[in-house]
Amino acid sequence: MKFSCLFNLKSAVILSLFLNFSIVSFSQTEDKPNDFWEHVRFGGGLGLSFGDGFFSGTIAPSAIYQFNPDFALGLGLNGTYNSLKNTYNSTIFGASVISLYNPIPEIQLSGEFEELNVNRTFDDNAFEDQNYWYPALFLGVGYRSNNITLGIRYDVLYDRDKSIYADPWAPFVRVFF
Repeated sequence: MKFSCLFNLKSAVILSLFLNFSIVSFSQTEDKPNDFWEHVRFGGGLGLSFGDGFFSGTIAPSAIYQFNPDFALGLGLNGTYNSLKNTYNSTIFGASVISLYNPIPEIQLSGEFEELNVNRTFDDNAFEDQNYWYPALFLGVGYRSNNITLGIRYDVLYDRDKSIYADPWAPFVRVFF
């Protein structure tokens, strides 16, 4: 068992060195200056909701790397605070990986894996406080015009008891500059 663990570690090191040298040698075949930041686009979301003792605020910055006009891959962060007076408070932090594909310029297909840490504290003893990780895998489609995409996405891992979302279907507005 110890030998197989070392073998797997050795294989992983060799594979990562091979990939690293492959990427370095591939990236040096062009004589262009490094234009990495010309392909990076930033965006994200802000959310604010309140009424009758309820408050919710969200900050969700994200960045993508535009490989070509059709495909982009990126990362996002999410921070949310919710409070219902005399009932509960919750903080939600997490990250996501997003891929975007445009089969034609106006249509955007997306896949986003999100992992969130949910911490809920209840004011009375009727419910037990909760702290857990919740994964979500969204598949979406949207209409794109310049930097803005309007669409809908579906969480294929939706769990009614643990999700922070009320429904697996969610509309979205995506903006990247």
